[in-house]
Amino acid sequence: MSLVVVPTGTANLASVLAGLRRLGADPVISRDPEDAERAGRVVLPGVGTFGAAMAALDGAGMTDVLRDRVTDGRPTLCVCVGMQVLAATSEESPGKGLGVVDAEVRRFRGAVRVPQLGWNRVEPEPGCRFVTPGWAYFANSYRLDEVPEGWVGAGSDHGGPFVAAMERGDVLACQFHPELSGPWGLAVLERWLGR
Repeated sequence: MSLVVVPTGTANLASVLAGLRRLGADPVISRDPEDAERAGRVVLPGVGTFGAAMAALDGAGMTDVLRDRVTDGRPTLCVCVGMQVLAATSEESPGKGLGVVDAEVRRFRGAVRVPQLGWNRVEPEPGCRFVTPGWAYFANSYRLDEVPEGWVGAGSDHGGPFVAAMERGDVLACQFHPELSGPWGLAVLERWLGR
């Protein structure tokens, strides 16, 4: 299997699968850690809560495989809560994330609309391979404050700056939903797919 999508029970599988298929990819849904280990590319989508996503990954025995893939820089796409679970912890839920990133995911603060639902500008740092400047669709109440050391990132602003995406090796983690971000988002997916 060359492209495996790992369900978390909270994920927007239909839109992720549709976006990948629009680009000619043939994604397979699997909860089997061996499939995720062998796959050329893995997608970890997410909508919902940090705790529920981690419980599903723990229950499927996926945590070590995903942690190793991301640590090794193997082609992995993490979307929304899929990006957040790379962190050590989250204010949203007790318990631990994958811990690839030594950070805490925090709720948006101040007088801003929460959740952030809609379009927001994304500005990549120099060195980003997959993300270009553009407008992306977000649906989130929590975010990472800073791009972690060893990663290159893209920022956005909602009551202050936050991490819109981060890249390391062939890993792309997006707080936004590329599959819902129109032609710009599909181009991000296409670059990650290597097409």
